[in-house]
Amino acid sequence: MFLVFNKKKIYSYIIALCTVIMLFFTASILTDEELETIQTSASASNKLVPIYNVETTEKKLSLTMNCAWNADDIDSILATLDKYNVKITFFMVGDWVDKYPEAVKKISEKGHEIANHSDNHKHVNNLTYEENVKEIINCSNKIKKITGKETTLYRGPYGEYNNTVITAANDNGHKTIQWSIDTLDYNGLDTEQMWDRLKNKIESGSIVLMHNGTEHTAIALGKIIENIQQKGFQIVPISNLIYSENYVIDTNGVQKQNK
Repeated sequence: MFLVFNKKKIYSYIIALCTVIMLFFTASILTDEELETIQTSASASNKLVPIYNVETTEKKLSLTMNCAWNADDIDSILATLDKYNVKITFFMVGDWVDKYPEAVKKISEKGHEIANHSDNHKHVNNLTYEENVKEIINCSNKIKKITGKETTLYRGPYGEYNNTVITAANDNGHKTIQWSIDTLDYNGLDTEQMWDRLKNKIESGSIVLMHNGTEHTAIALGKIIENIQQKGFQIVPISNLIYSENYVIDTNGVQKQNK
């Protein structure tokens, strides 16, 4: 009886040892590339991303205007938007709001959406959670003081974001918005050059980036709107493009409705 018991015990040890050896061997034959892929996949699953564009069957897209420099062209931009009966989203920096409160008021009174672009246009990836919250809250308060409206959308300066930035925005009632098409108007592109960048890229759910205070944006805006509308697209503010609930954002930043 004693002998039988020991044999069983020995067999159990042998099986356990073989299992460990097999597991070790399997791990050892993975290439560096395969290991990196596994690690990257695990990391990506925890990475937060903003909304770059929206998956939608409706033929609509959004124009967005970052306001960080001057307000010399605001009247011209608003006149053009009135002419084509188009509403867009203006992302404003708190410092800009301080300098140009009348421009902020005009934009709001014309029925355009005003969103948050931080208070001081810092490199937000270098800031702590608390510092990011301060950037968002201070800007939002300045806009609310003039317009009476809370901001609910946020865009980090320089297009920067990380988990800390997005979490700070989420925790303070703001969805983080990027863009899927950049006009590069801040590089001095003229009307035709901007449209060349857009014409083959625009699609339902696109978010287009523009800036006021550049050399050609106000001049180009009318033609860009005409061309977009001729392609059958409706231009709407971001809040009329994105889903407010029951959605997911994939790893490419595409916001999709849960089905």
